[in-house]
Amino acid sequence: MTDKVALVTGASRAPGLGVAVARALAERNHHAIVTARDGARAEEQAALLRSEGLSAEGLRVDLADTGDFARVADHVKSAHGHLDVLVNNASCLPDMDTASPLDADIARVRTALDVNVVGVWALVQALSPLLRAAPAARVVNITSGAFRQVAAGADLPRPAGAPAYSFSKYGMNVLTGMLASAFRGTNVLVNAVDPGQVATQTVLGDDDGDRPPAESAAWVAWAATLPVGGPTGGVFDDGERVAWDVKPQLQHAQQNRHRVKPQP
Repeated sequence: MTDKVALVTGASRAPGLGVAVARALAERNHHAIVTARDGARAEEQAALLRSEGLSAEGLRVDLADTGDFARVADHVKSAHGHLDVLVNNASCLPDMDTASPLDADIARVRTALDVNVVGVWALVQALSPLLRAAPAARVVNITSGAFRQVAAGADLPRPAGAPAYSFSKYGMNVLTGMLASAFRGTNVLVNAVDPGQVATQTVLGDDDGDRPPAESAAWVAWAATLPVGGPTGGVFDDGERVAWDVKPQLQHAQQNRHRVKPQP
C-alpha cells in the first residue's frame, strides 16, 4: 500500500476520464479509491487497476446521496487516516437536448445543480478533516468549457445550449474559488480543470478532435500533484490558467487550438 491516497469520483467505466485519472494517480504512487454510484462497478474498475500492478480499491459514492458521505469519510479515515487527493470528476448532463434557458426543465436544472455543485460541495465538507490531515492535499474539480456560455452572458450570439449543465459548471468554478479561500493558510490547494472534449465522454458539439482520456487525465494528475506553494482557486486548461469569468473566453472557446501533451 502506498502512502498517498487519492479518491476519484465518477470512475465507473473504461475507457473514461475517471478511470484514466485513477490510473494516472496510481502510476504516480497513489493508492486510488475508485468510486462510482454503483459500488460493484467501482470495484470492477479497481480490480482492473490491481491486475496492472497498481494499488486500488472500489467504493460506492453517489454525489446525489449527500447523506451517505459520512460513511465515505469514515471508511477513508479507518482505512487510511488521511486523503491526499480528491478529484471531483462525477457529473451529470441532464439537458444536452435543451437549446435555450427558456425551454429548460427546472427539474433537470435542480438535478444538475444537486450533483455538479451541491454534491461536490458536500463531499469536500465531509472529507475536509482528512484532507487537512494529509501533508499536502489537493482538490481538483472537473469543469467544462460549457461554462463559457454563461460567462459570455448577453454577448452570447445564440441561446445557451444545455443551460442547466453549463450553469452548474460555471457554479462549480465559483465554488472552487470559495473553497480555495476557505482552505487558505492550510496545506490544501483547490483548483478546477477543463479536460477538453474527451473521447467516450458525453459532450456538447461534434466528435471532431476528441482527445484520449489518458491525455486529459495527465492534466488532472498535474493539478492533483502540484507542489507546495502551487496555485489555488484557479481554472486550468492544459496547464494554463484561464480567466473563466470574463467574456473574452467566448472567443477562446470558438477557436480550434492545438493541444500539447503534458511533460512527464
